Amino acid sequence: MELATAGAAEAETQVIVERRGRAGIIRLNRAKAINSLTLPMVRAMFQALRRFEEDPGISCVVLRGEGDRGLCAGGDVRIIHDLGKAGDPQVLDFWREEFPLNYRIARFAKPYVALMDGIVMGGGVGISAHGSHGIVTERTKLAMPETGIGYFPDVGGSWLLPRAPGECGTWLGLTGNIVTGADAIHAGFADHFVPSERLADLVHDLSQAADDEGVEAAIRTYAVEAGEGVLSANRQVIDATFRFDTVEEIFAALSARDDAFSRETLEVLKKRSPTSLKLTLKLLRLGRESASLIECLEREFAAGTEILRGHDFYEGARAALVDKDRNPRWQPERLEDVREEDLLPYFAEHSGNLFPRHRL
Repeated sequence: MELATAGAAEAETQVIVERRGRAGIIRLNRAKAINSLTLPMVRAMFQALRRFEEDPGISCVVLRGEGDRGLCAGGDVRIIHDLGKAGDPQVLDFWREEFPLNYRIARFAKPYVALMDGIVMGGGVGISAHGSHGIVTERTKLAMPETGIGYFPDVGGSWLLPRAPGECGTWLGLTGNIVTGADAIHAGFADHFVPSERLADLVHDLSQAADDEGVEAAIRTYAVEAGEGVLSANRQVIDATFRFDTVEEIFAALSARDDAFSRETLEVLKKRSPTSLKLTLKLLRLGRESASLIECLEREFAAGTEILRGHDFYEGARAALVDKDRNPRWQPERLEDVREEDLLPYFAEHSGNLFPRHRL
């Protein structure tokens, strides 16, 4: 999750948009904040994509992050915490424009090449994994860590995660664990592995590509085998333990096993918000049956609106970012105390106004 704090003028330095040969380059330029997004940055990206899509001289778009720490680590959850606590309606403004940007990227008419080098989390996944070409490296650290702060995977996570092989997406969404570039490719969040030292050469060749085939050829020149990640190595265990439609059954399946991976996974889940776990699983199962990304984004917006009325998000943000004691006190504290009827409000409100031209 992210929220805007910068003015429009700041976007000119926070997002650098340039043309290099036949490539449109979008550079996220907040290296000290690991390029976390602001509302002006989202608007600048949206406008840049519109211009590049309409420009016949542009063959592809390249998204990259400044600095060596990552593409995008998400955003300023602390500000959402503060605005939500104050009841400020501006707290929803970011999602109203971020989610349509995610959709725009998913439907972009030209190759969209996201360099997913370093940290890629939360909103960073939304501006990369929906694109046509995701490039990971040996430094990639990807995660949807929202259940650890009393939230859920948004930015179309309920569309992407259920489409990962087997139950890998369920594992990623519930645990929030960080995975590698190899895992990102296995889960369908990325497409190719390129060593970080070759990214500059890749961008140069992309700038010379005349068409889609040229873009593909440039990527193939530098792509190498990603190797095996934790998801593929533990695919059998993940599928066996995360195939259920209730979190209680998943906990029971993990508890019944005596291998290190299952034990470690269960310990992680026990630290997450019980409400977030149940909400996330429900969103993922609904997303699996959904007909479109828009449907999932609309559902996520409604759930996000409701979560700001509750307790756990503010408690998770407090523990992680305000007091930083890393000891959230969830309410309810126990999984069995989160009833099915407690989840109904998250699905009762369907905004219907994020995509007025694409009514479901």
